[in-house]
Amino acid sequence: MFNCSSHPANANATAATHSAHASSAPITRATFDEVMVPNYAPASFIPVRGKGSRVWDQTGREYIDFAGGIAVSSVGHAHDSVVAALVNQAQKLWHVANVMTNEPTLALARSLVEKTFAERVFFCNSGAEANEAALKLARKWASDKFPSPGPGDQNTHGETEKFEIVSCLNSFHGRTLFTVSVGGQPKYTQGFAPLPAGIKHVPYNDIEAMRAAVSDKTCCVIIEPIQGEGGVTPATKDFLHAVRELCDQHQALLIFDEVQSGAGRTGSLFAYMNCCAVPDILTSAKGLGGGFPIGAMLTTNAIAQHLGVGSHGTTYGGNPLACAVSLAVLDIISAPETLANVGARHDQFFAGLNEIDRKYNVFKEVRGQGLLIGCELAGKWQGRAKDFVKASEKQSLMILMAGPNVIRLAPSLLITEADVAQGLDYFEAAVADLVAAESAVAMAAPVPQVAGVQPVPLTNIRVTV
Repeated sequence: MFNCSSHPANANATAATHSAHASSAPITRATFDEVMVPNYAPASFIPVRGKGSRVWDQTGREYIDFAGGIAVSSVGHAHDSVVAALVNQAQKLWHVANVMTNEPTLALARSLVEKTFAERVFFCNSGAEANEAALKLARKWASDKFPSPGPGDQNTHGETEKFEIVSCLNSFHGRTLFTVSVGGQPKYTQGFAPLPAGIKHVPYNDIEAMRAAVSDKTCCVIIEPIQGEGGVTPATKDFLHAVRELCDQHQALLIFDEVQSGAGRTGSLFAYMNCCAVPDILTSAKGLGGGFPIGAMLTTNAIAQHLGVGSHGTTYGGNPLACAVSLAVLDIISAPETLANVGARHDQFFAGLNEIDRKYNVFKEVRGQGLLIGCELAGKWQGRAKDFVKASEKQSLMILMAGPNVIRLAPSLLITEADVAQGLDYFEAAVADLVAAESAVAMAAPVPQVAGVQPVPLTNIRVTV
């Protein structure tokens, strides 16, 4: 017999009796563990306010932000021009369905076209969605241009033998089932099988492996010009040039995932501008909105035509509020003075980080481009990036990790010389604390005993001068 007391509706009613009390309780870090799905492990403090490259938590404690929301806060927190754009648009129009267009969307698309190789733009809400759109476009393009012959040489099902996608090991392209499968990190796909088929992975920066993987069955190759999540590893110019040639040779599309490396992060508006390879499709997000959710896929007119009406879409893509904010951000990050600051602060970071390493010998390598910087940990420090994040937090500094072996820095492109200097002082203090704690542990460790040998008491040792 059905037990009404176990019905979800009754459980909800019971929960509702506690809601008034719960909703009035203070919000703390513990609230996360009470109400959120546990797929994140947030810091011990909760930020409540930011300005420029400074952040304040619930207690009023001030932090310097070297994390930038994982390369998202490209113009810092609460930039006056971006706030003005948000408020202005919020007072006019927030959203319309994609059965019509709007002025901020068209203005942003036109600006991106003017500033890049692209001729057409598709807007969405995140990097994962931008990459999903790019990969779908590549397969649709291949299906239309290289159909498999059916009965009577007719193909009415859009089938093609040219469907393979080539990606790189240790890459990251998003969290949808398709994009996480294209990404080359098995830890992110475990437990989600069966995965989409037709995907190959090769070592990053390995030209011969790429040459062996790309064939006439390849519809696209997708590459991050700098692997961000995978350890802040830049692609070599020779590698990118070789991949471009292979795609041309086998009539495959080249996709650059610039979700993390784009939007001025490397000192150019997009990282492809630093090398000899121009992609057929480019994806952007993160810093493009400066903290407001937006993603974009950029491509040529000829390729764009393969996503006809109804073939792809998104409810919020091209939202006028998001596009108005993004246009204000794009104007700032594309300005020559902003890109010049990226180069100057890069040099300052590298000099300071290498000086810290000279003193404490904790890094194997400091690498990256512009203000996307990775510090790979050396020797006994490998696997302990999280310890550096926590130690920096104690020193009022926000930093990131890119896997267990790499510290990642991705601050605002507008960060000042003074903020970098003070933040590096905080970081050095954090490193010094870790090194001191490690030394204390080593000193406290018992001396190994050798069988048959008695330790000599220090009081029995006579020193002759």
